[in-house]
Amino acid sequence: MPYTYQRRYRGKIQAVLLDWAGTTMDYGCMAPAVVFIEVYKRQSVPITMEEARAPMGAHKRVHIQKIGQLDSVRRRWEAAHGRLPTDDDVSRMFADFVPLQLACLSDYSELIPGTLEAVTAMRARGIKIGSTTGYTSEMMKINLADARRQGYVPDSTVCASDVPAGRPYPYMCLQNVINLQVSPVDACVKIDDTNVDHRPRRERQRDRPAPQGGAGHGPGGAGAEAPARLHAHVPVRRPPRRRQHRRRHALSGRHRAEDRPRRTALSLAAFNVDSENQSRGGR
Repeated sequence: MPYTYQRRYRGKIQAVLLDWAGTTMDYGCMAPAVVFIEVYKRQSVPITMEEARAPMGAHKRVHIQKIGQLDSVRRRWEAAHGRLPTDDDVSRMFADFVPLQLACLSDYSELIPGTLEAVTAMRARGIKIGSTTGYTSEMMKINLADARRQGYVPDSTVCASDVPAGRPYPYMCLQNVINLQVSPVDACVKIDDTNVDHRPRRERQRDRPAPQGGAGHGPGGAGAEAPARLHAHVPVRRPPRRRQHRRRHALSGRHRAEDRPRRTALSLAAFNVDSENQSRGGR
């Protein structure tokens, strides 16, 4: 009978990697959304706020490209221009996007309530704070300065423009791990407000080779070879059963997240980090 060997990290959380817009700053992630709407408007193609937000979390040029790949936007573009959007169109819109985004970033740079308290609580437990963003380095200089004035200074910040590719690739997470000198990667937790941020972990699990004779989760099914690229392992650990009832109770009734729309993903995540750390013996 074949066996597979698998290691699991059971130590303390050493670092938390936070997203920026929508997670720690700019509640609702408004700054990029309003500019995406404007750059498409300049091409005589109106888009909705929902369409502008759809690819949120990717590098901003990639974001512009993905908006143009939405069926509804493609139809409007074709009606306006008689053809589908091209890479040159994306480059032109990104060129418009950069100065417009730089001009309005500080208008949306207020920290989300709960950010400073959550970061303080994590640092009190010896957890390092890294951060990732789809913004370019030039844009992040503005956000970093605005955040510093409000008391938030992460130990590491990595932009999509600092690495070979932004999300969903894991390179920004891995560069944070290097900057923070954390080992193993499993000791890091990624906290964010978009699905694309979680894809590095999901892809790593999907691409894990299947046991001999079993059905794999990657392309090609059983025996499919995992893609030759690194994936950041951002584990999602569930608490022991004895704590699940208490956690459900704590998040029910008047404490339910939907009853407090400004209770952020970060503040809830900090609660989970606290619970995870204590359940594994942290103090």
